[in-house]
Amino acid sequence: MNKDTKKRLAILMAVALIIMSGCSSHPLLTKKDDWAFEYNYLEEDMEMAVQSEAAFDTAVAPSSAALGFSTGGAKDIANFRENIKKGYLPLPSDITHEGVFYDYYFDTGQQEACDELFCPSYSYAASEDPFSGELEHYLQVGLNSNLNEADFERKKLNLVVVLDISGSMGSPFDEYYYDGSAEIPLFEQNELEAPSPKSKMELANESVVDLLGHLNAEDRFGMVVFDDSAYLAKPLSVVGETDMESIKNHVLELKEQGGTNMEAGLQKGTELFDGLSEANPNEYENRIIFLTDAMPNQGATSEIGLLGMVDQNADQGIFTSFIGIGVDFNTELVEAISKVRGANYYAVHSAEDFKTRMDDEFEYMVTPLVFDLALNLESEGFEIETVYGSPEADRSTGEIMKVNTLFPSKQKEGETRGGIVILKLKSTGDDQDVTLRTSYKNRSGEVGGDTVTIQLPKESEEQYDNDGIRKGILLARYVNLMKHWTIDARSQNIPDEAIFTEWDEVELTSLPPIVDDSSWERSSLELRVPESYQSRIQDFMSYFESEMEAIGDTELNQEIELMQLLIK
Repeated sequence: MNKDTKKRLAILMAVALIIMSGCSSHPLLTKKDDWAFEYNYLEEDMEMAVQSEAAFDTAVAPSSAALGFSTGGAKDIANFRENIKKGYLPLPSDITHEGVFYDYYFDTGQQEACDELFCPSYSYAASEDPFSGELEHYLQVGLNSNLNEADFERKKLNLVVVLDISGSMGSPFDEYYYDGSAEIPLFEQNELEAPSPKSKMELANESVVDLLGHLNAEDRFGMVVFDDSAYLAKPLSVVGETDMESIKNHVLELKEQGGTNMEAGLQKGTELFDGLSEANPNEYENRIIFLTDAMPNQGATSEIGLLGMVDQNADQGIFTSFIGIGVDFNTELVEAISKVRGANYYAVHSAEDFKTRMDDEFEYMVTPLVFDLALNLESEGFEIETVYGSPEADRSTGEIMKVNTLFPSKQKEGETRGGIVILKLKSTGDDQDVTLRTSYKNRSGEVGGDTVTIQLPKESEEQYDNDGIRKGILLARYVNLMKHWTIDARSQNIPDEAIFTEWDEVELTSLPPIVDDSSWERSSLELRVPESYQSRIQDFMSYFESEMEAIGDTELNQEIELMQLLIK
């Protein structure tokens, strides 16, 4: 039953109780002198309400479908795409499997209703590698839940916004601020044909204002800004007792200045939660939303130092979302620290896109529901070779898949946005039986999980249980190729006739460092696609197009368009 009808019926029941009590002067009664009429009125209106509810259920059935889950970490690859479109060479960290997966909806292979908070489903595929022709084995883990979209409500929110106002935020959001030197901004060195309409600072300010529009009266909001140091812009206080319009106007007036001390901003933002130790964790969600171009040059700039602060906060129930601003947003730093429990990140390149995303996703972005998910694979014939779609893929072994956090995720036509993790399996024997044991914790710390034994088919040719796993494998291979290209294109001695090894086993350790030991200031590199990669991308694009046609998802065409830019 929807909320409006529940409210309506509650009022009607109140009318009934008032009539029965004999209080005919109560303002809820519109026919004070005719109790019989009141009973008839109540009966008829309740019948109308029930009929209306039935019609409502029929009319909006798709929107009340069950929610699924998606993993934490990257929630898009916007920075990767924007760099290519602007003629810059992306970082390998600009594109992740989980970021690409979240751009699409997947058939999770769910066959029956889910009775638990998290109930995985499993799909199998045997798929030929597009270059070697070797038949490879894959298992898809579908991330399903028993949540219903119509009934989903986030908890009250204690939200602290930490906003970067350093000098680099004053540059255009589609240009690089640094060109090899922190002292010489790129936009001052070159004459631009058409200056960008907005700076990163303006875009960040507008994004904060849009975030504030999603807060409820019972939520709490506080704000910190930082450059060389951190400054308290607003103490954490109840939204309903705050002049939010005045706050929004002040935010839009913020200007950039000084250096970038992310440590100071994160520390002061954390301090705002000090007075909330008595807040009921079952009633409130604690979250820091950190808006930055992620190029710290002061304070503790090490990945380990910042990671430690975010991790320590997570242990205290304070989770972090990063919003990356601008084409030179340093994903290498943020991608590493957003693997922490309850963390995620987005890249922003226009206020309009950000507003659209937040309208659909704000409630889900701030509500982690499943923690410490582990999948144990027991088999005499298979082991896990690689994991795609989990920020913690590097923590997986031959038997274990780990995911720190699952967030609720929307469904469309029975498919879940980003709702899968793909396991590439290695055959180790003739036994086709696989036992899968899952365990996880909900946000109250209660442990759940289940055990399933399945038998994988012996296949000598391609087979896909559903289009979801087929799409997942296609996109995993796409990400592998793109990462390989960015790594090799950034190396200094790549020959045009590159020798391709295991192209799907990407070793990021081979990437030369892009920053020195003291900062994460990201310098621009011109887009470069060696001839050997142009031909390889061309071949892969043909494979991609045929798979896109077989899957029937035209949204995949955005990857075709990107590959066309690269081979040009």
